Amino acid sequence: MPDIHIPESLHGACISIGNFDGVHQGHVSMLQQLIQLARQLCVPAAAVTFDPHPIAVLRPEFTPPLLTTPEERRRLLLQAGVSAVFVLPVSASLLQLTPQQFFSQVIQAGFQAGGVVEGPNFHFGHDRAGNVDTLQRLCQDAGIACHIAAPADDGSEMISSSRIRSLLCRRAVTEAVKLLGHPYRISGFVHRGAQRGRTIGFPTANLAEIHTLLPAHGVYAGTANIQGHTFPAAVSVGPNPTFGEQREKIEVHLDGFSGDLYGTRLNVDLLAEIRPLQAFSSASELVARITADVAEVRKLAATAGH
Repeated sequence: MPDIHIPESLHGACISIGNFDGVHQGHVSMLQQLIQLARQLCVPAAAVTFDPHPIAVLRPEFTPPLLTTPEERRRLLLQAGVSAVFVLPVSASLLQLTPQQFFSQVIQAGFQAGGVVEGPNFHFGHDRAGNVDTLQRLCQDAGIACHIAAPADDGSEMISSSRIRSLLCRRAVTEAVKLLGHPYRISGFVHRGAQRGRTIGFPTANLAEIHTLLPAHGVYAGTANIQGHTFPAAVSVGPNPTFGEQREKIEVHLDGFSGDLYGTRLNVDLLAEIRPLQAFSSASELVARITADVAEVRKLAATAGH
């Protein structure tokens, strides 16, 4: 068995295994069924996720951009109500296990699982050879409760991480947030920028070292929590065409905040798209547009807070 230490507190738990990237409404729907089964069996409900993404080990060039960092994923999974989150370290040896070996070594011997809940597209084992039919047969033979959750959709098509990525790449943050069931978080360290925003009355925090998917170039509404206080955040992703800057930047104006954030990590929860990026003929025209943007952001942030 790959070198994986599973704590005794999770022995006998009901488990759901998956990437859970984004922890969207489809994931949460499945986790509710996991929690229900765990209550019936009087055992913990554990979400089992991976780090790194299995594709990053197998074929790094095809690794999809992540919607959540491991830390953010853990936070959202616990927020969904599971008792525990276990991160399965992905290694070449783990990915070489056949479906039967993965089941017997990880699910059966490792977790000593009392129950398993998965979605209809679940695959496991080398080359993803195992599917839900394989899982149900193995669970039945082992006397482990197994439930396959129905796919969750929004009335038109299945909710999936890939669909949410596609929406973010089209600047459709409002729709992505609906499918997620929570704001889309970007997190980075505040670096010193050109400080041009200060000169026009809208100072910005410049975010760098962001490890998740950025939405398409545009202006977005969000919020940021700093020392227990929530501030509306107007977020610009992309270059600054008005001043002829082509460098990719993530600039965050925090409405009502004054202080020094340099060197700190800032989490920004995106709520909706405001507009595409555009070049303005003068600084005064830009200021007028930003003023209107911030007013819209303030309104959206207030609505989200209720």
